[in-house]
Amino acid sequence: MHLSRTARVALRAGALLGFAVIYVPLLLVLVNSLNPDRSASWPPPGLTLHWWSVAADNSGARDALWVSVKAGLGATAIALVLGTLIAFAVARYRFFGRDTVSFIVVLPIALPGIVTGIALNSAFSTVLAPLGVGLGLFTVIVGHATFCIVVVFNNVVARLRRTSATYEEAAMDLGATPLRAFADVTFPLVRSALLAGALLAFALSFDEIVVTTFTAGPGIETLPIWIFGNMTRPQQAPVVNVVAAVLVLLSVIPIYAAQRLSGDTATSSRV
Repeated sequence: MHLSRTARVALRAGALLGFAVIYVPLLLVLVNSLNPDRSASWPPPGLTLHWWSVAADNSGARDALWVSVKAGLGATAIALVLGTLIAFAVARYRFFGRDTVSFIVVLPIALPGIVTGIALNSAFSTVLAPLGVGLGLFTVIVGHATFCIVVVFNNVVARLRRTSATYEEAAMDLGATPLRAFADVTFPLVRSALLAGALLAFALSFDEIVVTTFTAGPGIETLPIWIFGNMTRPQQAPVVNVVAAVLVLLSVIPIYAAQRLSGDTATSSRV
């Protein structure tokens, strides 16, 4: 499609404006983490790594980081198992209500986080509380898994729909058992989709705050919750900037890796 010079200029200007709205605030967080002034004056009078060392010694931030890592790993593990099983069922078999199952699986990520959080809090209070299980890390992991499953499901089902089932059938015709056919044929084809889904699921869980607020019990504080709770404390402002900068950098890594994996696999599937 051929565009006029005016249209190309307008598209580039719109793209630059959109990128500026998204990324300039993130760059400001990184710059403020190096600002020697506690009040984050602008422009900064200089650059320093002092607040990074202070943040490294902050036990609250370290504990919150570890809780986020554990919650992310737990939610990702659940999402990998359930999301993959559902994806195989939807992509490889025909059964009554298949489209309904796909809709139900995808629905949690489309719902507002506060609705999901309230629903989970009510369900945990009704079902788990009488059994003596209160809100804690377990309920946070389950809450995060409800929307992390969607990411794994979408990645795996998209890969399976681009991969013909005849490969597995050919392997079984040659004498392979279903488990052997899966290990030797199917798994190598979906491996990168699984890894990409796991990375995206972990990143989604690591940054989550709304659902966590409703599912975390006393003493359970993830890194986003810690940041939110310390934003209004003037003495903690520089440390919050450092932790926010670390959170941005840690979130970029799995998202970038997942994008590269998805792109490489899409390229190889066309060869």
